[in-house]
Amino acid sequence: MKGQTLKDALKSSFVLAVIVLCGIAGYLIFSKIMGNPVNFEGGNPEGRALTGNYLGIIYKGGMIVPVLMAVNLILITFVIERFIMLGAAAGKGNMNAFVRQFQSLLNENKIEEAAELCDKQRGSLANVMKAGLHRYRQLQGDKSLMNDQKVLAIQKDLEEAEALELPVLSQNLVILSTIASISVLIGLIGTVLGMIRAFGALAQSGAPDSLALAEGISEALINTAFGITGSCLAIIFYNYYSSRIDSMTYKMDEASFSLAQTFASTLK
Repeated sequence: MKGQTLKDALKSSFVLAVIVLCGIAGYLIFSKIMGNPVNFEGGNPEGRALTGNYLGIIYKGGMIVPVLMAVNLILITFVIERFIMLGAAAGKGNMNAFVRQFQSLLNENKIEEAAELCDKQRGSLANVMKAGLHRYRQLQGDKSLMNDQKVLAIQKDLEEAEALELPVLSQNLVILSTIASISVLIGLIGTVLGMIRAFGALAQSGAPDSLALAEGISEALINTAFGITGSCLAIIFYNYYSSRIDSMTYKMDEASFSLAQTFASTLK
């Protein structure tokens, strides 16, 4: 229990650290790199960005830009983190080949060889199958349970082992789904602020302030672009990783069914 609590605390600390560091990185990139005086006419960040200087142009998007940059950095970080973790969860070899070989060994009643195959494969699927094989050995020599009870017991153990692995697979996916929703909304906040500035320039008495008008429109469009980009990427990767997890879950169910069926056939 204490070990699980510590693990949860470390996970929460990692997520919090990523958010804080990405926030700091977003602000520093915005202020020190994009806000560098060399990107602007006359070396003045308050003035017009140099023609074709995209760093200066993005800087004119206003203070919502570093927030959106932080959100996108958080997105990139967890996309990489999920890629690494799901790669480790898939194991060392091809999962389809592992399932086929595992089923073949079960059909030949080669339990020890199947356990060795799990040790070589590793990953979530192999962990579930190894837990099932461990229970398989215990139940084979158990005379206190009826055959139907033994089958139910091994099915229950396989379900419990799978339930322990699924949270690891789906961990932090909620962050991607959250970014998919809030990135556009944050971008819209920047868009509204930019349009307020643009209409404020048009409301000036006499000739409109062309610089203020341009900055307002620039702020609106840049924030919209950042928000939509972050949301699109988050949706794409969320669906991609969800599909991978569904595929792994299906293979767990398939291999678990084969193990339970093989065990039931040996009891007849």
